[in-house]
Amino acid sequence: MALPQFSLRITLLLFVVQGFLWGQHKNHITATLDGTAKEIQIQQRFTYVNQSGTSLSELYFNDWNHAYANKNTALTKRFGEEFNRSLHFADTEERGYTAIKSIVDKAYAELDWNRAGNRDLIRISLPKPLLPGDSLTLFFTYTVKLPDAKFTSYGFKPDGGYYLKDWYLTPAVFDGTWKLYDNMNLDDLYTGVAETTLHFTYPEGLFLATNFNESAPASSPQGQYIQLYGTQRKNCEIVLNREKQFTRYSAPTFTVSTDLEVKKYDVLSRGLSILKIIRFLEEKLGQYPHSTLLVSEIAYNKAPLYSFSQLPGFIRPYEEEFQFELKFLNTAIRSFLGETVFMDPRAERWVIDAISIYLMITYVEEQYPHQKWVGKLSKLWGFRNFHVAQMAFNDQYTFLSMIPVRKNVDQALNTRNDSLIKFNQKIANSYKAGLGLSYLAEYIGEKKIDSSIQTFYTTYHLQPRVNVSDFRKTLEQCTDKDISWFFEEYVASDKKIDFMLKKVQKTEDSISLIIKNKRGTTVPVSLFGLQNDTVVSQYWFSDITTEKTVTIPNKGEERLVLNYNQKIPEFNQRDNWKTLNGFFSGSKKLQFRFLKDTENPYYRQIFYVPTLSFNTYDGLAPGLKFHNRTFLERLFTYTISPAYSFSEQTFIGNAGVTYKKYHNKTGFYLSTYSLSGATSHFQVNSRFTTFTPAVSFNWRPHDLIANQRKTLLLRYRNVTRNIDETIANTIDTKPDYGVFNVQYTDVNNNILHYTSWLLDAQHSSDFTKIAFEAEYRKLLHNNRQVNLRFYAGTFLRNKTGSDFFSFALDRPTDYMFDLPYLGRSEGSGIYSQQVIIAEGGFKSKLNNPFANDWMVTTNVSTSLWRWVEVYGDLGLLRSKGENSRFVYDSGIRFNLVTDYFELYFPVYSNNGWEIAQKGYTERIRFVATLSPKVLAGLFSRRWF
Repeated sequence: MALPQFSLRITLLLFVVQGFLWGQHKNHITATLDGTAKEIQIQQRFTYVNQSGTSLSELYFNDWNHAYANKNTALTKRFGEEFNRSLHFADTEERGYTAIKSIVDKAYAELDWNRAGNRDLIRISLPKPLLPGDSLTLFFTYTVKLPDAKFTSYGFKPDGGYYLKDWYLTPAVFDGTWKLYDNMNLDDLYTGVAETTLHFTYPEGLFLATNFNESAPASSPQGQYIQLYGTQRKNCEIVLNREKQFTRYSAPTFTVSTDLEVKKYDVLSRGLSILKIIRFLEEKLGQYPHSTLLVSEIAYNKAPLYSFSQLPGFIRPYEEEFQFELKFLNTAIRSFLGETVFMDPRAERWVIDAISIYLMITYVEEQYPHQKWVGKLSKLWGFRNFHVAQMAFNDQYTFLSMIPVRKNVDQALNTRNDSLIKFNQKIANSYKAGLGLSYLAEYIGEKKIDSSIQTFYTTYHLQPRVNVSDFRKTLEQCTDKDISWFFEEYVASDKKIDFMLKKVQKTEDSISLIIKNKRGTTVPVSLFGLQNDTVVSQYWFSDITTEKTVTIPNKGEERLVLNYNQKIPEFNQRDNWKTLNGFFSGSKKLQFRFLKDTENPYYRQIFYVPTLSFNTYDGLAPGLKFHNRTFLERLFTYTISPAYSFSEQTFIGNAGVTYKKYHNKTGFYLSTYSLSGATSHFQVNSRFTTFTPAVSFNWRPHDLIANQRKTLLLRYRNVTRNIDETIANTIDTKPDYGVFNVQYTDVNNNILHYTSWLLDAQHSSDFTKIAFEAEYRKLLHNNRQVNLRFYAGTFLRNKTGSDFFSFALDRPTDYMFDLPYLGRSEGSGIYSQQVIIAEGGFKSKLNNPFANDWMVTTNVSTSLWRWVEVYGDLGLLRSKGENSRFVYDSGIRFNLVTDYFELYFPVYSNNGWEIAQKGYTERIRFVATLSPKVLAGLFSRRWF
């Protein structure tokens, strides 16, 4: 019996000897923070140990502070992809950079170095190869100019404080190849572990908190001086504040330093909660090996628990104790693991995410088993009957991880961190990873998963490099069941999980049923038998590729439900159950709900919501919309939205059905089929009604972060009009008509570099026309934005005899009733000043703006200062029987939010100096988007 213990000791001894043999990088830094210049003067002595088995002729060091230096860095481009222009517009004093003065070796010989192609990296050429096990001492002298903390929370703050992270040079990791990563505000610096001593001088009047060991501050001629020390650490974090915000709490083996707080939760209570959480973490993981654990509000805000962070401050649905503990636990777990388990956070982040979220789920199950997701709101009258009010707190992880799944933008867990769309990077993939361990725990046993996590941590913490294979090996050793599906399907694939119960046959002593795998993802599925809502049986079935017939004992089950406890993150649970008694075994009750709700798989849900629309003819039109859209996107949706026009004293509204068919993740990924109708008024006592069958096909690039989309739309718009007799003589077209429309668009919606083009063809009984439109927007390095738009259209045939279907320089007639005019028939007044950039795109009202033959226009604008621009429009147009005409206009544009809120002030055009003419205020044009759905897209585009 002593032999296994002896072998274990030998194995542990080899780990220790290997660590001693290769050694640890040694880092000695002297740094002085200049509070006036927002700069840190650094002298750094770094002893690099070649821990690989390969000779190295060059070394790389991470220089992530330099990511703020200019407009060509990966960080600036990442901001642009997320529709954030702040770093592009940054002033020089707001930017951060690293000015390296010298890099020398032990003999003070200058070494050849460069910035590795304008990246956040320093490449150093060595005079001779560094052999495995050998070391080399380098001396760096440089200045770190800190960025404004408004960009990423790191740098200097407006109140005179500082948050320093990833601020000095650290070695990149070499494990056969160099792991060279740019700073993209993903908090995933991958650096070699080092023994670091830091002599830090900083201004008077600041209080310091850090994750390193620290001496007592002392006075110096340059301010305050402190010595910081850390062994087997990646980086030194320093938080400096004008007031003492951090409180230190003593745990049994280390100290917690935190500024997290919750209103009305006192210091003593916070201390008791912290001790409870530390005991939980050390029980589930193991002992924390360092002397200080830093848990900061800034770190929490970088990776918040979204149940809390998205709520306004005055809404407090949770008890103070619960809110504080979840905030602290969420941040402490990531600090605990980040400081001890050294995996590649860009390529293998999902492992740390899985352990973190799994422990969050476990903590709530153990300490707060009855906690609801919406907290106290679940007891409010009028809200408590909603399904979302009945959801447990831990149900949020499944719900939020399912949002990108339903949108078909989910990504595999092993996708690199810099290739994830923002919603997946911030929320969904972390939650899916944790749910995966909960799923696995349900399958093989919770105690086995808990034991595996603890074994993994105690075995691999503080090891120089850990990878996914180490985690997989630890999990597989804890069970006899085959769990290869977890890594090969759940982790490495973006396939959706979706099962259904097809057919059930019941006999006196057994029940036979067919389980169908709708998506072909070969993962196990659970089956529950219920009697009076009590679980009387549970089974697991695996290896279901398409369909599988299984037989279970008859234990008096009244219902059979797949995935009843919802431990499996399944795409659709609405077909997971069968009732064994009664003729209508598959029927579901109808449920009406106000506004929206989460999906309840046991009901057919219909939602109703008040609406209010407006145009100058219908006036305010209140209505009631009925729909089946839940918070999660559904493939089949319908909307019925009647409204009452007080101005016309009649009913208006719209209705439609839509079915989406997702194909692939990229390339040709979506087909949409729809049937819609609408009716409203286009003039006093004059109604239009449209009926439109349509189909569209959509493409997107392989890189899901890219904002390019291509769409082919085919539709037939049938229009009928009932025209008031008093204006019938002013309508010179048939009241009823139909137009077949084919439209292809290619849009790359990047805030720094926008391009789009459109080809449109229309055919009706009286005309055939084609048009081409292209747009280009570029944010230049001098912060000027250039906007170019080109439009060209021609009739192939035109028998209309009217300008109703003609091209227009400004305010197209919109015979397809696509454009959101507030007063589409107005020729004067405020509503006639609304401009929608379509067709000619002119802003001045010119005489005879129509062309029934062809038209070519160009619209140009460029910024003068920030959102103030100068614009100009040029065009040629021709009508049959007339000579071609040259037209132009120019003016000032207030581009407040492009395409959403804009103002145009005409200056000079074919009309002359408009700014000097009478009634100038009536010539001012505006763009205003009032649709809540369109406005919501302005914010959601950052996430998807």
